[in-house]
Amino acid sequence: MLKHFSVLKKDKVDTIAIGSFDGIHLGHKQLINRLGENGALFVIDKDQANLTPGIKRSEYSKHPCMFYHFLKIKDLSGEEFIALLKKEFVNLKKIIVGYDFMFGNKRSCQASDLKNLFDGEVQIVEEYFHKGISVHSSVIRKLLQEGRVDEANSFLGREFAIEGEVISGQGLGKEELYPTLNLKVREYILPKDGVYATRTKIDKKIYNSVSFIGNRISTDGEFSIETHILDESILAPKHLEVFFVKRLRDNQKFDSLSELKKQINQDINEARESLRVCKPYALEFL
Repeated sequence: MLKHFSVLKKDKVDTIAIGSFDGIHLGHKQLINRLGENGALFVIDKDQANLTPGIKRSEYSKHPCMFYHFLKIKDLSGEEFIALLKKEFVNLKKIIVGYDFMFGNKRSCQASDLKNLFDGEVQIVEEYFHKGISVHSSVIRKLLQEGRVDEANSFLGREFAIEGEVISGQGLGKEELYPTLNLKVREYILPKDGVYATRTKIDKKIYNSVSFIGNRISTDGEFSIETHILDESILAPKHLEVFFVKRLRDNQKFDSLSELKKQINQDINEARESLRVCKPYALEFL
């Protein structure tokens, strides 16, 4: 379960790590680990679907996030950017960035320029590799788009998750197939369409589940995100979170509901076995 982070006012912040922090992955963790008690993330955000939207970045990092839109800072010179940081954080003593950090109008300044422009301590974190590959959000996005969630999880250091509001579905599941919880998701990028072994968090409890993303090509053709809770009967919640463990198969068209139900039964058995073998990630920043 995610731990709560303490509220930290700007005038108490003495250390910031700068970046987009979309994903809070193993590479980001190298910066976060250096923040200290009065550290915060200076998040440069854009209007796009994310691996880790909004407040989830604070939950995963266990540090407060200060969000600044890219369009508000992209035209600042290097000197103006540093002046903004010092104005926002009056007790700022240390800045932490990654090796490839660039700032200033038209990305004119590199990470090393911080040492000339800022009168406090600057730490530049070296490139971080996992399985011989440099860890970046773009790598994780590509893996998710290809449905390789187990590999994406290894770069994240946790199970990729989406969350949203539970909405009404087409009604077939409960009556003729298997009951599902239908999810309306905003802000997140989604893994490749298909069926996945998942874990579903409702309130503070996590259930084993099997989930579907894609157009319901065997029934009404509508796009849906839905999850079936394994071996439990629950009342529909208002909100839930789905953690992706393993991709089981592509989206397929079936000629009858009986064929679809037979396949779903196979998916359930395979998901149950995958979840038995794949234990949840247990990381210190979760």
